[in-house]
Amino acid sequence: MLVLASQSPRRKELLERARIPFTVRVADIDESVHPGEAAQSYVRRLAARKAMAVSRAADECILAADTTVVLDGEILGKPEDEADAVRMVRALAGRSHEVITGICLRYRQDLFIDASVTRVDMSPMSAAEIDAYVASGEPMDKAGAYGIQGIASRYITGIEGCYFNVVGLPVSLVCRYLRKIGLL
Repeated sequence: MLVLASQSPRRKELLERARIPFTVRVADIDESVHPGEAAQSYVRRLAARKAMAVSRAADECILAADTTVVLDGEILGKPEDEADAVRMVRALAGRSHEVITGICLRYRQDLFIDASVTRVDMSPMSAAEIDAYVASGEPMDKAGAYGIQGIASRYITGIEGCYFNVVGLPVSLVCRYLRKIGLL
């Protein structure tokens, strides 16, 4: 049985759409970035910490993930408030950035830790468009202050890599590990 160590509605929906049965046990950890920590190390560390923070039965596999947005080496997590969301969206508009999701599967005595990177291109946005987008509320619980699957899709001009990674879970990468351990 797969246990998702996340309360993310997007991760739940992605697993459901892929018809992967699971239950949810939320992991509560400190998600602070360590000084000088690289984005890929950061998301891999958090995914592993989340996977270890959740209790499991012997036959269960814990799946944990963490997603962040990176622009010019700066990690853009979830915005603290509307002003922070405006700052992030303004910085991303008209530019390319990376979305990185770290995953960890904890099964029996093994930890499988990996990450997926997707480049996202965003069109320029006027100040009025940015303000309207932030006022919609969509950016407030998302890394980088946008959701590719929602209103922000109006401004995404291209991606290179896994779309589902940008939504919050690189499903094909997760499935590769689930097949490897015999759960899929």
